[in-house]
Amino acid sequence: MTKSIALSLVLAASLGLAACSGGAENAANNAANAAENASNAADNAMNAALNAADNASNAASNVANTASNAAANAM
Repeated sequence: MTKSIALSLVLAASLGLAACSGGAENAANNAANAAENASNAADNAMNAALNAADNASNAASNVANTASNAAANAM
């Protein structure tokens, strides 16, 4: 009887550890996904900043072209 109780305890403990290991794997996958999401967010922010800089440069160029055209037409 003592052996069956001990075996039951070992079985219950091993099932508990098996369940925990799956949780650890899920936690690791979640952490990897979170890191990838953070990396993607950083890439998106960088692209947005570059686009904003390009837009500002284009706007300044448009202003310069408009001024140049106005000056040429005034002559």
